Amino acid sequence: MSGGFPETLHVSFADSVNRFVDRLVLAYGDQLRSVSEGLLQLLVALENLLRATPWWLLLLVVALLTWHASRSVIRALVLSGLLFLIGVIGLWDKLLQTCALVLVSTGLCILIGVPIGVLLASRPRARQLLLPVLDVMQTLPSFVYLIPVLMLFGLGKVPAIFATLIYALPPLIRLTELGLSQIDPSLTQAAQGLGAGRWQRLRRVMLPLAMPSIMAGLNQSVMMALSMVVVASMIGARGLGEDVLAGIQTLNVGKGMEAGLAIVALAMVIDRITQAYGQPKPGTFNQR
Repeated sequence: MSGGFPETLHVSFADSVNRFVDRLVLAYGDQLRSVSEGLLQLLVALENLLRATPWWLLLLVVALLTWHASRSVIRALVLSGLLFLIGVIGLWDKLLQTCALVLVSTGLCILIGVPIGVLLASRPRARQLLLPVLDVMQTLPSFVYLIPVLMLFGLGKVPAIFATLIYALPPLIRLTELGLSQIDPSLTQAAQGLGAGRWQRLRRVMLPLAMPSIMAGLNQSVMMALSMVVVASMIGARGLGEDVLAGIQTLNVGKGMEAGLAIVALAMVIDRITQAYGQPKPGTFNQR
């Protein structure tokens, strides 16, 4: 074809990537298997704990968390009522499975994202190097990085955790770095002048002041984790996404709608609680 791109200029790096992944599996297969088994045990233990807890007690915990975050009895009743409706339509067990997956993924996001955000705020060179990586993580289609994750960890819940982690991690890193970068330098200088070390300044001054931004990042990470539950169901993770996928495969509109609305309800509950915790409370110090 005269208007086509010349084949002599075609360059493909697919074989190089495949060889790298193959070497990674051969060299670190045992370590990857250990990580996979540890995460699976954690996830299964959390699922069993949620299942062993009476449904009414879980609703009470959600209501108390909502009230503690927002000081609103009406909001606490509404959000716990949304979860109650998920149980009414017969999706309570699927809800617990999705909650366990989201909680484990979010916990890993916090353990990894907050320290990296602190690093980016304090090291401009690290920020320049890692920001393009975060851009790729946010824009790369999820099915692309599912391929190496599946090769490294196989099918099941563990690859779903890692796929969710890759997708949900960047917002927490970015907003942690943003919150720390916007702190008035005079505040940290005053703390240093009073004899506070670097760790003390970070723990007692910087992190509390950046907490609204960090909580906003956590909120975004949780929302993005929930948006991955359908994709996670395609690689073996169970939960509400499994019913959405089954509805697509069987053209069962009602089943897919029930599971989809349950995901929306869970997202609303988590969103309102994390947003409320991220807002400064009356009478607390707030940087202007």
